[in-house]
Amino acid sequence: MAVSRDAPDTGLASAPARPYARAMLSDVEIAQSVTPRPIVEIAEKLGISADKLYPYGRDKAKIDLSVMDEPPRGNSDIKKKLILVSAITPTRAGEGKTTTTIGLGQAFSQLGQSVCLALREPSLGPCMGMKGGATGGGYSQVIPMESINLHFTGDLHAVTAAHNLLAAALDNRIHFDDDLKIDPRRVRWRRVMDMNDRSLRDAIIGLGGVNQGVPRETGFDITAASEVMAMLCLAENFDDLRTRINRTLVAFTIDKRPVTAGEIGVTGAMLALLKDAMMPNLVQTLEGTPALVHGGPFANIAHGCNSLVATRMAMHLADWTITEAGFGFDLGAEKFFDIKCAGAGLDTAAVVLVATVRALKLHGGCPYSELDTPDVAALERGLPNLAKHIENIGHFTEIPIICLNRFASDTEEEIAAVRHFCETNGTPMAVSDHFTRGGEGALDLARTVIDKCEKSQKTFTPLYDWEDKVESKISSVAKKIYGAREILYTKQAKRALKQVYRLGYGNLPICIAKTQSSLSDDPKLLGRPRDFELTVRDVHINAGAGFLVVMTGDILRMPGLPRRPNAEQMDVVDGKIVGLR
Repeated sequence: MAVSRDAPDTGLASAPARPYARAMLSDVEIAQSVTPRPIVEIAEKLGISADKLYPYGRDKAKIDLSVMDEPPRGNSDIKKKLILVSAITPTRAGEGKTTTTIGLGQAFSQLGQSVCLALREPSLGPCMGMKGGATGGGYSQVIPMESINLHFTGDLHAVTAAHNLLAAALDNRIHFDDDLKIDPRRVRWRRVMDMNDRSLRDAIIGLGGVNQGVPRETGFDITAASEVMAMLCLAENFDDLRTRINRTLVAFTIDKRPVTAGEIGVTGAMLALLKDAMMPNLVQTLEGTPALVHGGPFANIAHGCNSLVATRMAMHLADWTITEAGFGFDLGAEKFFDIKCAGAGLDTAAVVLVATVRALKLHGGCPYSELDTPDVAALERGLPNLAKHIENIGHFTEIPIICLNRFASDTEEEIAAVRHFCETNGTPMAVSDHFTRGGEGALDLARTVIDKCEKSQKTFTPLYDWEDKVESKISSVAKKIYGAREILYTKQAKRALKQVYRLGYGNLPICIAKTQSSLSDDPKLLGRPRDFELTVRDVHINAGAGFLVVMTGDILRMPGLPRRPNAEQMDVVDGKIVGLR
């Protein structure tokens, strides 16, 4: 994305002058124009002493988990507040959920509030592929942008290594035909890598003779879909992570007995690889607001939230914690509430729902090539998608605050149409220009959030009880959140459900893997689909993570690269990374 509008200076981190030049600036150019403050200064804002930091250079550091044993920081007279940022159904027109989260955090800082962000780590797959990085955009970014989007502190590599160690150890057991008697045809544990690579979705390994292992079918998932990633992000602490790894279902024996990771014997080695990865990463926004960036499960194939440890640490260190849940509310936010909050006892003080005029027009049937042309009628046709997400938030007894993330092409008439819709529905709304103006552009949004939190406090209600039957839990999400009329099960899904009940996993919450592009399981159905059938094609047991992955539609756990991937635009020129977005 690029910036071309002028806006006043609000004081970026150690920047000699805010680069609101009339020339078009890319996100990476904006990020590189700012000199980050020393990370020890950012830590001081949260009351973290230098001896609790493990620096990675001057601009990022890991935080020792022992800070949670110290007294809470911030104002002891107020209740800690957790703000969730979600969005309407995403389109290629863009919603800017991460950008909004960061801009809102910067606005809280400008209002003198004690605030800390809790964000997910980007995956190299989308970064090198089509979606781009996940550090925000314009003047609402976390920095160092290049580092966070690429290798960062190595957390995703550690997850990849730990996951693949278990895969290698399991195949080693099969090769030596030990007392476990694992059936090569019933191995569930695939390998992972942090890159989009369609060629590795399915593979045959062990070829080349008796010394090369036992030939069998397997494949690769992307690291963001790894169950190790989910376990890392849901674990309460290191001991809980150990328990989760040990109970992970990885295979079956010849007589169909389940085999857990604990029986393979490498849990300790996996924990050694994950030791540093368990610690949250501290960085900053362009304006110096503290941010914990930690964990990165996708929301369309996993639970889509940053780590529980980072969320709790942010709440421990600041009065306000602002976090996000991936993709639209129907995916990341539903799982945030029904898996993360229900399991960990968290509750939100407010939910911010991000929408854009462009996305609403696309949902209303406006061609992508004409989104810059004013079209109030198309926008109004797209409003049912916004209405459905407002309704969905209500299922959790929450009242949303609508953030209209403003684009340069938005007209006053289009903005007025959205405002009228929100007023008619009794939903607070604020127009935000944080992309171009940073925290200052989100001040109205921040004030609206604070006002809502002061006037109303409700305890969220989960959509279902974990003890409900699996089919009932699927029905609750599919019918109430997606709007499905009926749920269909393939023969494979029915067999999988029988196995779920036979093995005693029926009381786990569900994590539905579904396209992010539609409320339905058909990515072509925009707006608010009605009277559709949702097809469940399989159910995977993620015993370590503690949920069942319900596979729908044509969702894949290993994406592919587009015809012209972002990686083709990247380079290093005069020591600087260019082309990253």
